[in-house]
Amino acid sequence: MRSDRNSKDDIGVDRMRIGVDLLWVRVGVCGGTESFIRNLLFGFIQCDAENEYVLFVSRDNAESFRIYETRDEGNMRLCVCPVDSADRIRRILWENMHLARLARRQRTDIMFIPVYSVPWTWGGRVPYVCVIHDLQALHFPQYFSAVRRLFLKNKWKYACKVSARIIVSSKYCKEDLKRQYPVGAGKCLVIYDPVETKQSGIPFEMVKNKYGIDSEEYFYCVSSMLPHKNLETLLEVMACRKRGGDMTPLVLSGVGGEKAAFEEAVESRGIRNMVIDTGFVTDEERDCLYENCRLFLFPSVFEGFGLPPVEAMRRGKRVVMTRESCLEEVTQGKAVYVDGPYDVNEWMEKIERAMAMPPVEAAFEEYTPGSAAGAYVRVFEDVLKGFVR
Repeated sequence: MRSDRNSKDDIGVDRMRIGVDLLWVRVGVCGGTESFIRNLLFGFIQCDAENEYVLFVSRDNAESFRIYETRDEGNMRLCVCPVDSADRIRRILWENMHLARLARRQRTDIMFIPVYSVPWTWGGRVPYVCVIHDLQALHFPQYFSAVRRLFLKNKWKYACKVSARIIVSSKYCKEDLKRQYPVGAGKCLVIYDPVETKQSGIPFEMVKNKYGIDSEEYFYCVSSMLPHKNLETLLEVMACRKRGGDMTPLVLSGVGGEKAAFEEAVESRGIRNMVIDTGFVTDEERDCLYENCRLFLFPSVFEGFGLPPVEAMRRGKRVVMTRESCLEEVTQGKAVYVDGPYDVNEWMEKIERAMAMPPVEAAFEEYTPGSAAGAYVRVFEDVLKGFVR
């Protein structure tokens, strides 16, 4: 390691310069993975004033990350790369051809890849730590073209082969990865995703007037419109409630997926006046919708972590959701669970049960950005200790 760093005798390595690959972030498009990395960067600022961070950003997302560079702590700086995140093919090619060399020129000690796309390492002189959030393409191949599936499978396999550590966000995901890619089993560690919960800071009247809703008089859901999110079951629940005379609306926020199919499902059930699709919303608007909903509903049957239920429960909201994949693990048994994710009658019964329960706030202290970031820093230190030797 370099002699121009202050010694860290307690761990046996010098002060670290950590590279973070953010070239893949398409602002407002990447959903949960974008929230994950922004929360984690905030956590690094909270818990780690000693190490340096070089944020490798693209031309079209650089300004969105400028706030981290201008923080008072001053230990993060941007390295703007000559590529755009929106041009995915060119970005992937550039990342694989140039990022490793650029990381060495920037004198990084370790490279952190917050997604699966570990680039070609060109000799491996810098150790890599990556995150694999889930193996969705193996469970839902119908979402992906044959080319995309092949790309993901090869990238996951390569990441497992060359990474010094692989971070996953749940025990469920760890077991899934071990089954599919045994080569990565010994490198795999669970660090739960960072969840930053803030007050919205905006008056409810802003969303009330925009969507025509009243506080505590609507259900809320944050979700894309992909089939595994199981929104059709939720729409059927809304149709049943309408037939029973209950017109409590469902407010849905999210991007991506099969919007046309969703709209058709709403129209075919005659519940257009009960379903409010906000599309993409700002964090402040989303948080305000969390704060004022009657219940939070989450019908998904597959997640790598499942951020929205935790965000809702942090705000004292009762959550009705499935137990599928990692969801009961991540919410620690504190929600109201539907055992049959496609069972409309059970959904109806569990919603009624949840509405009769008093609100209760779940702290989830281990999911704070500082706690998660501290765990990542310890992984980086452990990797470098082994790498130095």
